[in-house]
Amino acid sequence: MVLKTFKNLPKPHRTGLVIASFLLGGLILLPSEPVEASRHQESLILDAGVRYPLDVAVADTPEVYVAEDEGKWETYKVGRGDTLAKIFKRAGFSPRDTYEVTQAGELAKTLVTLIPGDELSLRANEDGSFNGLRYRVSVNETLLIQRDKENNKLVADIEAKDIETRYNFAQGEIDSSFWNAGVEAGLTDNQIMHLAGIFGWDIDFAMGIRKGDMFNIVYEEKYIDGEFVGFGDIVAAEFVNQGDRFVAIQYEDGNYYTPEGRSMRKSFLRAPINFKYVSSNFTKARFHPVQKRWKAHNGTDYVAAVGTPVMAAGNGKVIEASYNKYNGNYVFIQHGEKYVTKYLHLKKRGVKRGETVKQGQTVGYLGSTGMVTGAHLHYEFLVNGVHRNPRTVELPKAEPIDPKERDAFMQIAETRLHELDNNKRIMLAMK
Repeated sequence: MVLKTFKNLPKPHRTGLVIASFLLGGLILLPSEPVEASRHQESLILDAGVRYPLDVAVADTPEVYVAEDEGKWETYKVGRGDTLAKIFKRAGFSPRDTYEVTQAGELAKTLVTLIPGDELSLRANEDGSFNGLRYRVSVNETLLIQRDKENNKLVADIEAKDIETRYNFAQGEIDSSFWNAGVEAGLTDNQIMHLAGIFGWDIDFAMGIRKGDMFNIVYEEKYIDGEFVGFGDIVAAEFVNQGDRFVAIQYEDGNYYTPEGRSMRKSFLRAPINFKYVSSNFTKARFHPVQKRWKAHNGTDYVAAVGTPVMAAGNGKVIEASYNKYNGNYVFIQHGEKYVTKYLHLKKRGVKRGETVKQGQTVGYLGSTGMVTGAHLHYEFLVNGVHRNPRTVELPKAEPIDPKERDAFMQIAETRLHELDNNKRIMLAMK
């Protein structure tokens, strides 16, 4: 019926009707916005635990200016003969830069004397001009020189890091030698020498050490930012020598005292040199190896490496510093009215006649000058003009701790003695 009616229509009408039918069909097939939105919402129903890609549109943002680094630090190692000027020249800086650095303040004077092996860190601007300097002056302090932003002048300052002090302990028993016992206990060379120095007025570490002698110490360890940077002082020590017990406690002044507050330091050093051994003792009759005859040996001969520093045994005044064919280079020191010490066969004298010296000050260097068969220090100790055995003479004691400091010291001593006792119990339990 519809087809018959369509055929009876004029041709132009039939053509228009066909076109209209196609347009209507297209509109029917085209999805509406709500339908498309519904389908999109359905696609957002995702499975849990599955990773899907996500397109994120990022809006354009304006560029942010990031300041350039003020320059990289370059490190230069100080060599023999190096000066600040030489290092600055190697780094490409001008003599004017060097001068300005030296004028950066009192702290900058540290740079006048550079030690070989030290390191300088330098920084330059983009144009090559000087910008900054860093120089480590101690384990926790660094010298920093840079320009003040207000006046553009170089200023020096110290960057300091806090040092944490921890305490450790060591204990040893002498079997073959004191030195070997110290090494076996884990002590460094400096700690072994320090321990000997603490008790050096009371114990003869060259001839008086015996198998079975014992030591027990509490010492400091230094840390910066949790990192070990070195050892500090021995703060308490105990030494048992041939059955005699000696105890030393360090006080805030850096000196060592007995638990009762008496100074460990005597008015004189027992030996004025760090020696390897005694080659000849004090005696009234010895056959002289050069003169080939029997005669008194009025001192003690200490053997050590040539050039080893010889120290003043006590405070005093140099009354002789000269040379002769028997003594070689020699130094005589007067200590008050009662005592005189003599130092013979020196390689070189370190003081002149009339100088005032302090205990421990270097007065010369071990050598083999004069009438000798080998390098050594011949040391004499005179009391009221009479020669005495330097190794056995009773030495005058130094002053005790200041009475005003006594209470504070006694509190510290009590703590340290408790630590020493604890250490012994711990080591005993570990055996």
